Formats: sequence, structure tokens, C-alpha cells
Amino acid sequence: MSLSMLKMWVSFAGIILLFVAVGFIYLSRYKLKGILSVIFAIIAYLSFIIAALIIFYIVFSGPTG
Repeated sequence: MSLSMLKMWVSFAGIILLFVAVGFIYLSRYKLKGILSVIFAIIAYLSFIIAALIIFYIVFSGPTG
């Protein structure tokens, strides 16, 4: 697998993590109560941070030939 294809799949993982973060934040704010809400919010914010780092790396790593 070429470096370009690998970067594509890694960027897809970042995008999926962003969707997971949005869904978990929605659940933690509007559907869940108590400690479960806190757990989902922590998971959501961690997945958002990881996704942001992945996308930051992909964007600023430059083009691949």
C-alpha cells in the first residue's frame, strides 16, 4: 500500500472519530444523566482531540507523490 493510500485511510479514521464525538456529545447532553453522561462526554472529547490531531497531521504533512 502506498503512502498516499495509507494517509487516506488514516484521514477516514479521523473523520469517523469526529462523527463519534458529535454523537456522544449529543447523547451525553440530552439523553443521558449522571455518571454515564460524564463517561460519554469524556470519551467524546478524547475522540475529538485524537481526530483533530490526525487531521492536523494529514493536512500539514504535505503532498505525497
